[in-house]
Amino acid sequence: MFGFLARAQSITKIAIDPPAPQPGRAGLALVLIVRNEVRHIAEWARFHRLAGVRHFVVYDNGCTDGTIAALTFLGEALTVVPWDQKFRDAASGHEIHNQVLAYAHATRNFGGRFRWMSYLDADEFLVPKGVGLDEALAGLEGCRNISLPWHMFGRSGQMEVPVGGVVANYTKRNPDPMSGVKGLRNFKMIVDPCHVTAIKVHVVETDGSSDTCNDRGERFSNKGREGRGFYATDRIQLNHYYTRSDAELRAKIARGPNLTTPDADHLRRVMRKVANIEADEVEDRAALAFLERAADFAG
Repeated sequence: MFGFLARAQSITKIAIDPPAPQPGRAGLALVLIVRNEVRHIAEWARFHRLAGVRHFVVYDNGCTDGTIAALTFLGEALTVVPWDQKFRDAASGHEIHNQVLAYAHATRNFGGRFRWMSYLDADEFLVPKGVGLDEALAGLEGCRNISLPWHMFGRSGQMEVPVGGVVANYTKRNPDPMSGVKGLRNFKMIVDPCHVTAIKVHVVETDGSSDTCNDRGERFSNKGREGRGFYATDRIQLNHYYTRSDAELRAKIARGPNLTTPDADHLRRVMRKVANIEADEVEDRAALAFLERAADFAG
C-alpha cells in the first residue's frame, strides 16, 4: 500500500514546448536511460543500429560497470548525457520521475534533428517486420504518435545467464499483449518529437492530445488503445525482455525501481508480473527472423 502511495504522490507527467524542426531532419532517434547494463547493452544497440536507428541519446543514470564504454562503437551516432540524480519538488516533496525528466529533456534538446523519436529501456527491442524501421515508418507518415504494445518475454527456462545474448535465448512470451492482465498490457511510443507537448513513461501527448495510432496507422484515443481492435504488428513489434534469466531477474529486483518504493512492495509487483507472463507462453521468433532477413539483405 505504501509503495502505491509513493508512486501516486510522484510527478510523472511533464509538459514541454515542442522543439522547432531543424532543416533536413530525418530518421529515428532512440532515447535510453540506463544504469549498469554492460552485459546486454552492446547487443541492444547493434540490433537497433541494424534496424536503422539514426541516433542514440543515452542518459547515464550512474553507470559503474562499463555500460557507456560498451556503446562507443556507435561513434557519432551516440550522445551521452550524465543523469545520476533524484529531484523533488521543493514545495510538495514529491519526487520527479527521473526517467520522464530524461525523456522531456531529450525531446526538447535533440528532437528537432529527427523525424521520429522513441523512448525505450535496455530490455525493449523495436523489431521490424520488414527490412528495417525506416521502411516500417514510411507507411506511418500520417501519424504523429504511434503506440506499440508490449510483447512480454519471460525467462524461457534460463536460470543462469546463457551464452549468446538476449534475442537468441529468449523466445517464449505471454501470448496475449492485449489481455488486460495487470502489468502485462502497456505501450511505448514512437512520436514526431516536434509535436510533443507532454510526456509520461507510457503516454506521450502530441499537439495537446493523447490520441495515438496503431501499427496500421489507425487512430484511437488513449483509452481506446486498450481494446483488442487496437492490436496490430504488421510493421513493428515491441519485444519486452522483462526478466531475462532468473539470475538477472534477481539482480533487477535488487537494483530497485525508477521511483523510490519500499523493497517489499517492489518485490511483490515484479514477481506478480513474472507469474502472469509465464502462466501461458508461446514461441516468438520475430526478432531472430529480422536478423536473418538483415543478414540476407546485407549479403
